[in-house]
Amino acid sequence: MRIIRRDDYRRMPWKNGQGMTEEILTFPAGSDADRFDWRVSIAHVGTDGPFSFFPDVDRTIALLEGNGLLLDLPDDRTVTLTGTSDPFSFSGDWSVASRNLDGPTMDLNVMTRRGRYRHAMTRRTFQTSQSLQAVKYTLLVPTADVHVAIDGCWSQLDRFNTLELDCDEQVTVDTVRPVDIFVIAISTATPV
Repeated sequence: MRIIRRDDYRRMPWKNGQGMTEEILTFPAGSDADRFDWRVSIAHVGTDGPFSFFPDVDRTIALLEGNGLLLDLPDDRTVTLTGTSDPFSFSGDWSVASRNLDGPTMDLNVMTRRGRYRHAMTRRTFQTSQSLQAVKYTLLVPTADVHVAIDGCWSQLDRFNTLELDCDEQVTVDTVRPVDIFVIAISTATPV
C-alpha cells in the first residue's frame, strides 16, 4: 500500500494546451503524453473545447467536481457526466469536445496504450467499514476523506489522494458516512 498525496501530483498543461492536468501516475514513470503505457490524472476543465487527441489509447473519465460535463462524440451523440454517473469509456482516437454545465469541472482520467495495457474504472460507494481485495494492480481515489488500513495499520486518505495497491493486497476502508471511491484496475493486455 502506498498513498500518493495530491500535493505531490505533477501539474502540467494539457497536450493540446487548452487546460491543466494533475498527473497522478504514469507508466513507465516520467513518460510524456505521447509515450506512456498508462496514465492516471485529474483534468481541470475551465472552458468548453476539444479534448486532446491520443491515438491508440483507450480512455475512461469520471466527473470529480462541478455541475456536469457534456461530451460531444463523433457519432453526433452527447454523453452527460454528473457527480453520480458511472465512468465513461471511449477511444483516444475519437474527436471529442466537452461543454461544462454551469461552471468549471474536474474529472478523473485513466488512459492505457491499446495492445499493451487495459483498465477498468468503477464508482463504488463505501459505508462504515468495508474491505476490498485487489485482484490486479489497483488505485483508489476517494471523493471525501476516509481512513484506510492494511494489516491493522491505519492511515488517512484525503479527498482526491490516491491509494496504490498491488495485486492480492487487501485494504479496509472506514468512513463515518457513505463515500464514493473510484476503483481503477490496470493490467497487461492479453495477447490475441
